[in-house]
Amino acid sequence: MSVLKVGIVGGTGYTGAELLRLIAGHPNAEVAMITSRAEAGVGVDELFPSLRGYTDLKFTVPDVSELAACDVVFFATPHNVAMKMVPELLAANTRIIDLSADFRIRDAKLWSEWYHEEHLCPELLAEAVYGLPEKKADQIKDARLIACPGCYPTSIQLGFLPLIEEKLIDTSRLIASAASGVSGAGRQAKVDNLFTEISDSFKAYGVSGHRHLPEIEQELSEAAGSDVALTFTPHLLPQVRGIHATLFSEIRDPAVGLDELQFLFEKRYADSPFVDVMPLGSTPQTRTVRGGNMCRIALHRPQNRNTVVVLSAIDNLVKGASGQAIQNMNLMFGLEESAGLNGISLLP
Repeated sequence: MSVLKVGIVGGTGYTGAELLRLIAGHPNAEVAMITSRAEAGVGVDELFPSLRGYTDLKFTVPDVSELAACDVVFFATPHNVAMKMVPELLAANTRIIDLSADFRIRDAKLWSEWYHEEHLCPELLAEAVYGLPEKKADQIKDARLIACPGCYPTSIQLGFLPLIEEKLIDTSRLIASAASGVSGAGRQAKVDNLFTEISDSFKAYGVSGHRHLPEIEQELSEAAGSDVALTFTPHLLPQVRGIHATLFSEIRDPAVGLDELQFLFEKRYADSPFVDVMPLGSTPQTRTVRGGNMCRIALHRPQNRNTVVVLSAIDNLVKGASGQAIQNMNLMFGLEESAGLNGISLLP
C-alpha cells in the first residue's frame, strides 16, 4: 500500500504535537499538511524543536480544498471546529478522525445540553463511529468518520466493559474516581494550570457533571443493552501526563471468584494489542504507560466482599487521544493495528 497522506487541523496543541511525533515513526503514513491560523507560516520544528530533523513542514491556514487531497484528516481542535468542515471533506471522500467531542454523542439535543450550543451537522451523528478499537474495530474498518473517545472515557470503559458485557455487575450504581495529569486541560494559558497552582496539590473538579460523562454512559449502556448510571468524579494530578481510574461496581453473584474475573478480562483482551491485564494483586502506575499507547488494568476484590475494584492506567495524550486516533487510522486503512505505536513507555 502507498504511504497515506495525512492532514492535521489544529496542530499546535498537545494532541497535535503527539500526532506529529507518532506519525513521524509510522511506516505507512506521513503528514502532508498541518494547519494553524495563529502560527501560519511558522515552521513546525520552530514551535516543537523535538521534531527537528523529522519534518520541514510549516503551519498553514486551514483550507478545505487542500485538506481534501489528503487520505485522512485528523482534527486536534476544540469542540465546534470539526463540524464546520467535516461535511465538505466527506463529500470529497476524505476520511476523518476527530479528536474533539463534536461527534462522540449521538443525540444532538444531549450534545447541546453539555456543550451549550447547537450542533451544526446532526445528520452525521448517526454515521460517526465511536473510535474505541477494543469495542468497535469492525465498524471502524468501514468508517468515513471516527469520533475518537475522550481520555477519561477510554480508561473507564476499558475497565468496565468485560464486567458489563457479561452482565456480572449492577449497572445502576457504577462509580469512577479518576485523576489526570494537567496536559489533559490542553495547551493554554490558564491560572489553574500554572505550576505554582497545581504543584504539591490534588483536587477534584467537575463533580456536579463533567462533559465526558454522557459519552461514557452512552457507550456502556450500548454494551449493557440497557441504561447505565455512572457517578464520575475527575481529579487533577500534579504531573504532566497520565490518567489513573479507580472503578467500583457491585457483583451480582457473590459466588463468582476473583480468579474467574481475571480469566474473563484476560480472555476479553487477549487479541487487544494495547490492553495489558496485569496479574492479580497488581497496581498499575501512570509512569508505566507514559508515552505509550497501552492501557494497563488490574482487578481487586477488597476483603472478598461484593465490590469489584478495577484499576486502569493510560497516557491521556496517547491511548487517551493521539495514539488511539492513529490506532483508528490503522484499522480504517487495513494496516497493522499497532503500526507506528510499538514504542515502549518511558521509565523513569
